[in-house]
Amino acid sequence: MTCADGRVLGGRHFPVPSGAERLGTVVIACATAVKANYYHRYAAFLADHGFDAVTFDYRGIGESRDGSLRRQKVRWYEWGSLDIDAVLAWALERSGGLPVHLVGHSFGGFGVGLAPHASQVQRILTVGAQHAYWRDLRLRHKVGHWARAAVAVPLVGICGYFPAKRLGLMEDLPGGVAVDWARSRKDFTTAASGAQREALLTSLAGVTAPILAIAPNDDSYATIPAMERAVAYTPNSAARIIHLRPQQYGETALGHFALFHSKYKDTFWEQTLEWLRDGTWADR
Repeated sequence: MTCADGRVLGGRHFPVPSGAERLGTVVIACATAVKANYYHRYAAFLADHGFDAVTFDYRGIGESRDGSLRRQKVRWYEWGSLDIDAVLAWALERSGGLPVHLVGHSFGGFGVGLAPHASQVQRILTVGAQHAYWRDLRLRHKVGHWARAAVAVPLVGICGYFPAKRLGLMEDLPGGVAVDWARSRKDFTTAASGAQREALLTSLAGVTAPILAIAPNDDSYATIPAMERAVAYTPNSAARIIHLRPQQYGETALGHFALFHSKYKDTFWEQTLEWLRDGTWADR
């Protein structure tokens, strides 16, 4: 999938089985520092239930890394305005007139609004979506965010990128993305300036698809203020925010990542199907 600036992304297509009814296409947008293969089980589930599914890695990550990160100048907002946009364009071109939806995890659920082609998406489901503005976090998580930011910024200066794997974290990050994450602003769009910022605002205003914003109530990032801030960026889209209780799924904790594990295919994954098919959500 080729972006507007010529960058090529690696991704996977999970087609509906031959002979089965196609209901549409779902693009799955990753969380920051998470490779697309984390969502492959969920993508296969969607394909088995009538939706072509598309996963992809952002530039600098996984199959879209393209060499050393030291020479790559990538900004966080470009993951939305260029990368998510390219994948949406690819999916829309091949949709055959059927709806194209998006499921976005963490940044993926926020970043979709930065993509010009998001104006053609029919439904959006976000899971733990926000842009890590520190004031929205609970106190103990604010401290953790400050600590990681204090490490990330100088390491980017030394290494030219954020070497997350060496620290036992997830995927290495391009330097610009890591610094944007560490210094996340109250108004995310001010990370860009001039014509680029105006383009981001135009894309956000163009989103009219209804948004169902979901997160467990023990998600360290997706507090209610963080989720409210995220959906406020798309003022022309009707949004519903739901905080899930782990006890609804027989758990004592869920956190930021658990819901994409296959153990939830008969519970949470089935609920997401209802939203993608019918635009409804049945509380458990």
